[in-house]
Amino acid sequence: MAAKTLRELTGADQTPAALAESTVILVDYQNSYTRGEMELEGWDTALDAAAGLLAKAREAGATVVHVQHDGGKGSLYDVEAEIGAIHDRVAPVAGEKVVVKTAPNSFVGTDLGEIVDAAGHSEVVIAGFMSHMCVTFTAEGAFLRGNRPTVVADACATRPLRSAVGEVSAAELHRSAFATIGDLYGVVVPNAEALG
Repeated sequence: MAAKTLRELTGADQTPAALAESTVILVDYQNSYTRGEMELEGWDTALDAAAGLLAKAREAGATVVHVQHDGGKGSLYDVEAEIGAIHDRVAPVAGEKVVVKTAPNSFVGTDLGEIVDAAGHSEVVIAGFMSHMCVTFTAEGAFLRGNRPTVVADACATRPLRSAVGEVSAAELHRSAFATIGDLYGVVVPNAEALG
């Protein structure tokens, strides 16, 4: 039998966020992750799910914020180049903010917190690339600043990694990321249909 999560042990609310009452944060859906060295396993399917989530968010009138990682000129995350651009399937439209970050936690060194606060939402819905990195640390950042994150699993993806204890597959890393988030930082739902 699996151990109870810290959220369960502390009686934290496990109700998924409702889109209409949330700020939706789409993290690093950049071309960087769709090809070459940083190509993620399952990125295409995850991007389809993200596009569906974005359509639902817009229909619900949710505040939508796009986050873009800037690794600097000439890098795999060059926001001035096509490689670092937000993918066309989830591109921002007029009125949707774009936050440019340089750390895995999208709140660090950006105005994301102020945007969330101005929207008047304590709940945030998070999805993006990579599950184990910027999605996890943005959920942690939201939790630590007093927001209530819900992460949409099928709209996220990651890649396999080497570690000191051996190879970790993308699937293992993906599941571990959601276990970490769901243990303390927020609610994890399988897909956008599970949101309130």
